[in-house]
Amino acid sequence: MALIWEHLSTTPKLRVPLFALILFLVVSLGDARLHRTRSVTPSREETVETYNRYYNYVELTDILQSLAQKYPQIAKLSSIGRSVDGRELWVMRITKDPNIEAPGKPKFKYVGNMHGDETVSRQVLVYLVEYLLAEYGEEPRITELVDTTDIYIMPSMNPDGFEKSIEGDCNGDNEGRNNARNKDLNRSFPDQFDGTSVSPDSIPEVMAVIRWIKEKKFVLSGNLHGGTVVASYPFDDSASHQQQGHYSPSEDDSLFRHLALVYSQRHPIMKTGQPNCPDAMDETFKDGITNGAQWYDVPGGMQDYNYLYGNCLEITVELSCCKYPPASELHKEWNLNRESLLAYIEKVHIGVRGYVKEAISGAALSNANIVVVGIRHNLTTGNYGDYYRLLLPGTYNITAVAPGYTSVTVYSVHVMEGKATEVNFTLAPVVNEAAGGTTVTTYSVPSTSDTNISTTTAISSNSTHTQVTPSEGNKDSPSVLPPEPQPIQPQEFRHHNYADMELFLRKYSSEFPSITHLYSAGRSVEDRELYVMVISDNPNVHEHGEPEFKYIANMHGNEVVGRELLLNLIEYLCRNYGTDTEVTKLVNNTRIHIMPSMNPDGYEVATEGDVKGYKGRNNSNNFDLNRNFPDQFSTITEPRQPETIAVMNWLKSIPFVLSANLHGGSLVVNYPYDDDKKGTTEYSLSPDDKVFQQVSRAYSQENPLMHNGHPCDDLYPGEYFEDGITNGANWYNVPGGMQDWNYLNTNCFEVTIELGCVKYPMAKNLPRYWEQNRRGLLQFMHQVHRGVKGTVSDIRDGTGIPNATISVQEIDHNVTTARAGDYWRLLTPGTYSITATAHGYKPLSTYATVSKDGVEVVDFRLKRVHSDPNGQSLEGPQPTQNPSEKEFQSLIKDLSLGQGLEQLVRNTPTENTFRYRRYKELSGVVRGLTLNFPQITSLRSLGQSVEFRTIWALEISNKPGEAEPSEPKIRFVAGIHGNAPVGTELLLEFAAFLCINYGKNPAITRLINETRIVIVPSINPDGREQAVEKQCTSTQGLSNAHGKDLDTDFFGNASQRVVEAQPETRAMMDMIVDKSYTLSVALDGGSLVATYPYDKPVQSVENEGTLKYLASVYANNHPKMHLGDTGCSNNVGNIPDGVMRAAERQSHMGSMKDFSMDFGHCPEITVYTGCCLFPPVEQLATLWAENKKPLLSMLVEVHKGVRGLVRDKSGKPVVGAIIVLNGGVRVYTTEGGYFHALLAPGNHNIEAVADGYQQQRQEVVISSYEAASSIIIEFDMDNSIFGLPREFVVASAAASMTALVVTACIIWCVCAAKSNRQKDGFHRLRQHRDDYEDEIRLTSMGSKKSLLAHEFQDESESDEETLYANKI
Repeated sequence: MALIWEHLSTTPKLRVPLFALILFLVVSLGDARLHRTRSVTPSREETVETYNRYYNYVELTDILQSLAQKYPQIAKLSSIGRSVDGRELWVMRITKDPNIEAPGKPKFKYVGNMHGDETVSRQVLVYLVEYLLAEYGEEPRITELVDTTDIYIMPSMNPDGFEKSIEGDCNGDNEGRNNARNKDLNRSFPDQFDGTSVSPDSIPEVMAVIRWIKEKKFVLSGNLHGGTVVASYPFDDSASHQQQGHYSPSEDDSLFRHLALVYSQRHPIMKTGQPNCPDAMDETFKDGITNGAQWYDVPGGMQDYNYLYGNCLEITVELSCCKYPPASELHKEWNLNRESLLAYIEKVHIGVRGYVKEAISGAALSNANIVVVGIRHNLTTGNYGDYYRLLLPGTYNITAVAPGYTSVTVYSVHVMEGKATEVNFTLAPVVNEAAGGTTVTTYSVPSTSDTNISTTTAISSNSTHTQVTPSEGNKDSPSVLPPEPQPIQPQEFRHHNYADMELFLRKYSSEFPSITHLYSAGRSVEDRELYVMVISDNPNVHEHGEPEFKYIANMHGNEVVGRELLLNLIEYLCRNYGTDTEVTKLVNNTRIHIMPSMNPDGYEVATEGDVKGYKGRNNSNNFDLNRNFPDQFSTITEPRQPETIAVMNWLKSIPFVLSANLHGGSLVVNYPYDDDKKGTTEYSLSPDDKVFQQVSRAYSQENPLMHNGHPCDDLYPGEYFEDGITNGANWYNVPGGMQDWNYLNTNCFEVTIELGCVKYPMAKNLPRYWEQNRRGLLQFMHQVHRGVKGTVSDIRDGTGIPNATISVQEIDHNVTTARAGDYWRLLTPGTYSITATAHGYKPLSTYATVSKDGVEVVDFRLKRVHSDPNGQSLEGPQPTQNPSEKEFQSLIKDLSLGQGLEQLVRNTPTENTFRYRRYKELSGVVRGLTLNFPQITSLRSLGQSVEFRTIWALEISNKPGEAEPSEPKIRFVAGIHGNAPVGTELLLEFAAFLCINYGKNPAITRLINETRIVIVPSINPDGREQAVEKQCTSTQGLSNAHGKDLDTDFFGNASQRVVEAQPETRAMMDMIVDKSYTLSVALDGGSLVATYPYDKPVQSVENEGTLKYLASVYANNHPKMHLGDTGCSNNVGNIPDGVMRAAERQSHMGSMKDFSMDFGHCPEITVYTGCCLFPPVEQLATLWAENKKPLLSMLVEVHKGVRGLVRDKSGKPVVGAIIVLNGGVRVYTTEGGYFHALLAPGNHNIEAVADGYQQQRQEVVISSYEAASSIIIEFDMDNSIFGLPREFVVASAAASMTALVVTACIIWCVCAAKSNRQKDGFHRLRQHRDDYEDEIRLTSMGSKKSLLAHEFQDESESDEETLYANKI
C-alpha cells in the first residue's frame, strides 16, 4: 500500500484530483447517503454510491482506496501490475483478516472490463465491493460468505482502454476495446491448441494476470464482459477453429453448465435466453448459457487458460447488449446482476475439499494432485496442502497423488448439494523407490454422520432457482423406466344427499388419514356442517412455501354437478396418490381444500332433472348466497347469511392463492369483475385481467365442448364465449358475488366455472360430466404453481415477516405474506419489477422473469429502519436483556404469529355454567377471587353509585397493589350502560380464567407476572339492576339511578359541566387521571364493532393510525367482527374490518374514552360485543368463546409499542420528562423514569424533552408481532441559554438587572416625593401580595405544564380544558 501511495504522490496529474475527490467525499457524505437505494438486500449503512455515473481511473482509485481504509478488517487493496500506460491493475481482497494468508478458505475472483469499452462490469464490480463491505456483520449471508471465502475483485483489467472509450457507444465502434498497444487481451492468453503468439511486452496486463492466477490457485472465477446477455463456459475454441457451431466440451462440461446456470437463472433477462439485442434480434441461448466455441471460436481466451493451467474454473458472462450504455442504466444493471454475482460466489463451496498431509511429520503437501476417477482433469493442492475440487452431487472415487509418496484413494465419496464434503488425505513416503507407482486403496468411506462432512448450507433457499445437471459420477440409474400405470377412475356415480355425502367424506378421511383432513368451515341455516376435505401430504397444517388451493361447489343448491365432481375428485386424488405421478406431485406440493357443498340446505329441496329452475337455488332463508357478499360497487342490504359469514371467515383464516367456484346452467369459465359501477352489462376489467384469462383458459382448453364457445344451443342459442371464457360483468351483472370478494379482500384469485347447461342432471349422466371435466379440474390446480413465490424475512434473524406487501409494478393489486412470511403471486409470463414492503422495514425491489412453466422463486430479506433521519446509526446506551426478558419477548412473538394465540385458547378450556349476575352475586364473585387467589389479586373500591352500590376494581398481578412502573398497566371496564351486561359477564369470566390458569399454563402465568391487569366489571350497578333480560333494544337500565347516561358525563373542563359529576363518573375519573395506564378496553353492546377515539365530533384525530390499529387487533381476533358486517338492524352498510371511529357510529360529548385520552393519557377502545344489548343467557357461552381470544390479544398487545427509561448522565431517572411521539402525541415518564407508549407498526420518531436538559431524538421501529422496542434515553445538561454560553448569559443578565434595579429605585424615589396617593397604592399592593402571587403561580403552572396537558388530546380542546387538566 505504501508503494501505491508513493506512486500517487509522485504523479502530479493525480494529486489534485485525488485531493479534490477526497474533500468532496468528506463534505458530502451525509447528503449522498440519501441517494442510495438497494434492491433485494439492503445495505447496513448508507454510502456515497449513486449508481448514476461511471468512474474514471482516478475516481476508481480513490473509491477503492477509501473503502480499503474504511474496512481494514475485511478489505485490502493491492495492485497486481500495471497497464501499458502505467495504470495500476487494482484488486480488492475481501475476507476476514485480509492481511493474513491462512488455509481453509477457497479463493474466488471476478475480473471486469477486460475489453475497455465493455464498461458495465467495471461499475457492477465496484458496487459489489461496496455491497460486500457494507453488509458484512449485518446480513448473515454476506457475513458467512466473507468469513469463509477469500474473494478477489478486479474491476478493470484494461484501464487504458476504458479511458479511450465513449459513453453511449453500444457497438464498440470507437477505440477502447484493446489495450494501449492495440492487443485484444481476451485473445492473448496461451491457447491449448495454438500456444502463444503475442509478445509479452505488448500485453503487460495479461502477464500480470497470469502471474496472479498461478500464485493464488483460485478455485472459481467469473470474467465479466458486454455485448449481449449470456453466460459462456469452456472451451472457447477447438482444434479445428470452426468459427461457429462446434461444441467444444471440457472434462467438467456438466459442472460448467451448472455453474453457468447458477448465474443465468438468477438473472431475469439472461435466463430467458432471449437478449433481444438490437444488432442480433434473432440470437437466442437456451437457458441463457452457451458453450463458448459453439457460440463463436475464441482462441487465446482467459477462461480456458484458468481451467487448463490455473486450477480454476472460470466462465465468461456477457452482462448487457450495449457495451457502454448510458450511466442511467447502471442501477438497473446492478439490480439485474446482484443476486447472480452472489450466488455464483457461493458455488466455490460445493464439491469436495480437504487437506493432503505427510504421514510422518504431518506437514502439508503442496502441489499434490487430486484425481477424480472418470474426470480427466486434475488440480493441485496449495501451499498449505489444501484443495477444493468443485463437483456436482454424486458418488466419486478420489485419489491424492504426490511424487515420493504412496497414493491414497477414497472410494464412494458422497457429494451432496450444499457445502463441500471434506475428505483429508495422509500420504506415507515411499520406502522402496521401485514401489513408487503403487496405489494404496482404502474403503474407509466418510458417512453422512462423519464430523468432517458438511452437507448443509446457510443459504440453501436459493437452490430452487437452479437447474442442476446430474453428475457423471452417477452411473446407477436404469436406462429404461417401466411404463406409468393408468390412474384409477371413480367407480360410483350417483347423487349424494347430505347424509350420504357426510358418510362419503368420513369414509375417505378414515381410509386415507395420512393425506386427508376433514373439518367444517361453519354451519348452514338449518345447522348442517359446511364440510371441507383437505388433501395434501401434510394436511393438518399450512406448510411454509406450499400454496393453498380451494374448490367450492353447490353454492346454489340446485346446481349439483360441481358437488358430485368434487366428490369424484376426492376419490381420484386419494386412490391415485403414490402411483400416479401427476396426482402425487399435486398432493405433495399443494394443500388442496375441497368444499363439496356451500348450500347443503338448498340441495335438500332441489329436484333431480331440474334444467333451469330455481327450487333449492337459495339457502333456507331464501337468499342467493352469490349475491350476499360485500360488494365494491353496490351496497348489499340483505342480511349476511350464516353460510356467507362462515365462508368469509374461512377465507380470512387461510392464505388461499387460487380458487374456483363450481356452478351450473351454462358451460363457461367466468372471471372478475362480476359487476361495475354502472350496473350494466359491459366488460369490467380487474388489474389482473391477464392472469384471470390465463387460468380460465387453462380449464376451458381441457374441455373441448366448453372451449368451443357455443355451450347451450338448445337453451341459449345466441350465447357465445370465445375460448369458453368470459368476463363476468360482460356476461351479466352480479353484485355481491363471491369471486370478486375473494380477489378484493384476500390474496385469492377466484373464477366461477359453469359446468353444464342442465343444473340438476340425471344421475346416469354424471360419468360424462366427470370425463369432460377431469382434466380441467387437474389442470386448473396446476395454475396455483404459476407466477412468483417466496419468503419475506428479517435480514437479522431470518424470521418471516407476516403481512408484508408484495406489489408488482403497473399492476394495481397487491398480495400480502402469510404468518410465516411466505407469499404467492400469480402472474402471466414476462419480466416484472416486484417490491416487498413491511412496516418498519426498508422497501426492496427486484426483477423477476416468469416463465410459462413453473414458478419463479423470489425471496426478500428486509432491513429494519434503525437510523436517525440523517442516516446515522443510533448511538447512546442500549438496554441489556437478561435471559428472562428474551424468553418473554419470544413468548410475545409466538403468541402474535401463526396459531400461537389460537393454540393458547385451545389449551386453556374453562368449564362454567354461564348466567347473569346481579350486584350482590357480582360482589361475591370478585371477593371470592381475592380469597381463592390472594397471591395474585387485590380488590379495592373506586366509590359508590347513587344507590350506594360499590364500584369494584380487581387487580390481577404477581405483585397486586404494588407499584411496578416498568410494567404496562391495562384496564378492562364494562357496564357503563346497565342494559348491556354482556361485558360484565365476560370480564368476570376473564378474571376467573386468568386466575385459574395462573401457575398451570406457562403463557398465562408469564403474562400475569409481566402485566398489571385492572378489571372494573360494572361501572353502573344501579342501571344493571333495572335492566331486563332478552331486551335487545330497550333503554331500561341504560342510565344510572339519576337518569344520567354515564357515557355523556365525563367532562374534564368545568366550563362544560352543567351539573356536578355523577358519583359513578367521579369514581372512574379519579381512576383514569392516575395516568399510569397504557391501554384501556371498554365492553358495551348493541352492535358488533370496535371503535376508537373520539366520540366527540372532531375533524382530525392525532395518532389515529395507532388508535385504529389497536381496535383492529381486537376485531381481527374476533371470528365475526373483522368481517365488517354485523347484521345488526342499527348498522348501515359494511364496516371495513369491523373498526370505525366512535364519532362515526354515534357522536356525543362527555364520553369515557375521550376523557381517558385527554386527561388520562391512555388510549381506550370500546368493543360492542353483539347486536342484542341483553341477549338470552344461552348466548353467553358463545359470546365468551368469541371474545376470549380478542381479550387475550389485548394482554399481548399492551406489551408492544415502545418502552424505555429516561435518565441523566449520572444514571439518575428523570421523572416527568416529555416523550413526544411523531411530533404530536405526548406521554411522560413516571416513577423511575419509565415510559411506555403503544404505536402502530412502522417507523416512529421519538423526542425527549425535560427542563434543564438537551433535547434528545431517536427513531424506533414497531413490529406487529414483537414485544416493545426498549430504548434508553440519556440526557445531557443544557449549558446554553438562547443558544449562547450559560456563563455569558448569566453575567449579562446580572449586569442588566443591576442597572434596572438602580434605575427603578431612582424613579421610585422621585415619584414618592410627588404623590402620597401613589404611596397608598403601593401599600395596598403589599397588603394583597399573597393573592397576586397565587394568581401568578397558577399562570406559571399552566405555561409549564401545557405541553403535558395535551398528551393524547385532539386539536378541538380549548385552553380552559387544558387549565382544568392541570388542576386535577
